[in-house]
Amino acid sequence: MTTIIAPRVHDLGGFQVRRAVPTLQARSVGPFVFVDHMGPAVFEPGRGIDVRPHPHIGLATVTFLWSGTITHRDTLGSVQDINPGDVNWMTAGRGIAHSERTPAPLREGEHPLHGMQTWVALPLADEETAPSFHHHQAATLPQQRRDGSWLRVVAGRGFGEESPVKVFADTLYVAIDLDADAELALDDRHAERALYVLEGQAQLDGADIPERHLIVLDPGSRARLRAKTTVKAMLLGGEPLDGRRHLWWNFVSSSKERIEQAKQDWLEGRFGRIEGDDEFIPLPDR
Repeated sequence: MTTIIAPRVHDLGGFQVRRAVPTLQARSVGPFVFVDHMGPAVFEPGRGIDVRPHPHIGLATVTFLWSGTITHRDTLGSVQDINPGDVNWMTAGRGIAHSERTPAPLREGEHPLHGMQTWVALPLADEETAPSFHHHQAATLPQQRRDGSWLRVVAGRGFGEESPVKVFADTLYVAIDLDADAELALDDRHAERALYVLEGQAQLDGADIPERHLIVLDPGSRARLRAKTTVKAMLLGGEPLDGRRHLWWNFVSSSKERIEQAKQDWLEGRFGRIEGDDEFIPLPDR
């Protein structure tokens, strides 16, 4: 049986973020331990997102947008605008800090934002790898357009294509845009899979599925997705984690002691400085 998960909704002052993973029903899906749906939203002039500098360990962050622009800065010195269709892959490994903000020119008028942010837990052997940042422009991603569907392989393998994004384990991460009445057989060659419907009315094997929900798919099932209206969705998954992971704030690790060390490192400023962004998010009191 498929499992349908209603995400937790956080309202950040007119901008909603829906967290579908982790939940009680799905602590992870393949290597994905954190799945957030941002928006859709339209910001008034002078407003935008301002995620102040904060740290990560033991994971990679992946950002993919359908609309809007976010400027990424990190302690490696990276400064990069993320535009619709681009893939922003930041490997935290043993430690990195970054910020995400709406660029100043966009704030001069109304501007939209809609996308997904996910965390991929690194395999045990790579948890302490050197931090790195890789940006892939939209045109570099494998794409397929057929029978009213538009598929973009964001990371890993799917539908016979492979993304240029370097991954650490078998990964499935495909953006799906369907015209009304289009049908698509979902890739079934991964151990764990889930489908998140960002917007639109859709059916899975003839049964209606709610938008803005995560549907965990049965292993090996060749499910058929049908769009009743135009649909935006993300198919995600891959091989299961190679052991338990602990999540605390922005830290992911197989070791609780390692998370305690990361807390101390952030308190004492050992993650480094982000050039041009001197703010920071304090360590939570919890």
